[in-house]
Amino acid sequence: MVTESGLIVVGSGPAGVAAAESFREHNGRTTVQILTADVDLPYARPPLSKEYLRGTTDDVALHDAQWFDDRGIELTTGATVDRLDLNEHALYLGDERQVFDTLILACGAAPEAPPVPGGQRARLLRSLADATELRNAADAAASAVVIGSGFIGCEAAASLALRDIPVSLVAPEPLPQEKRLGTQAAERLRDFVTAAGARHVGRVEVEEITANGVRLDSGVTIDCDLVLAATGVAPRSRIAAEAGLKMRDSRILVGSDMATSAPNVYAAGDVALARHEVAGRHLAIEHWQDATDQGAIAGACAAGWPTRWVGVPGFWTSVGDATLKYHAWGDGYEHSGLRERADGFTVWYETGDAVVGVLTYNADDDYELGEQLIAERRPKPFPLDH
Repeated sequence: MVTESGLIVVGSGPAGVAAAESFREHNGRTTVQILTADVDLPYARPPLSKEYLRGTTDDVALHDAQWFDDRGIELTTGATVDRLDLNEHALYLGDERQVFDTLILACGAAPEAPPVPGGQRARLLRSLADATELRNAADAAASAVVIGSGFIGCEAAASLALRDIPVSLVAPEPLPQEKRLGTQAAERLRDFVTAAGARHVGRVEVEEITANGVRLDSGVTIDCDLVLAATGVAPRSRIAAEAGLKMRDSRILVGSDMATSAPNVYAAGDVALARHEVAGRHLAIEHWQDATDQGAIAGACAAGWPTRWVGVPGFWTSVGDATLKYHAWGDGYEHSGLRERADGFTVWYETGDAVVGVLTYNADDDYELGEQLIAERRPKPFPLDH
């Protein structure tokens, strides 16, 4: 079977939906189709480890089916793309061949089971189906272990604890996100996790996941009946790599316009490594708003409306009752310092004399100032003890 199509977007996450919407805003005539392996209507992922997991909301849909119909965007769920042929300008879904004029790859990323004996016993959290299974399992859980102290791990551990489930958060890092955010910020993040009721156990590796719990390299076994692995994700870039698109670090290499090495093929979101127009280098992103921004750029450029990635990357996260806000280039810093506020704090990150990142809690004025200083490569207007 051969299906002709104008624009095809692969993926229904934030980058894919934003790409289709942006393209349609600039081009009202060309056929637009979203192909996604997900079986659900597009949904927001940030609530999955927070409000949805806690059971305080079921409303995570990005848009209802009518929204797509109204914009002439054909959404095909449960559609797995097996192969991309750049010479034919075609995608293969099993025996089905779909030809495109323009392609936007927004395939996202996928979590991986821990590479330890019994790793397949751990639950993963990425899709709405994953979150529903996890929430249902939590209903009957007497205790839980979350492996990994990244933001998803911290959010999920806090959410499970707020459901009155005894939770242990275990990770090799001494403190959550210490390598990325520094010791001062990591201590505060740990405090938010424990304030929600979870127990933090750092400096440990998981050696085995059994039917009864988790065995650590410290010799301790934590008994539990629910294990969640939040140990990172891998870009879904196989079809791009096999097709011969230029890659770097398992991501599709794109310019600040999200264009790949092939004509009329774009990529955005977790699967892409995009050049940032202001930073002057390629930056990896793994957050909702950045993926949305990149998708909108890809869609506009694909429709013939040139634009570039210029916004400072960033995100919000809620750990228990605490909301943290972060702006940064995301590829390191030379020094950092924490500044106390009346009911919050700000952590400033610098390289040389320029601000390259800011993390805030109840300090929205610093969050907004930080974004401006990062974009303009300016120093803070006040001294900071390191």
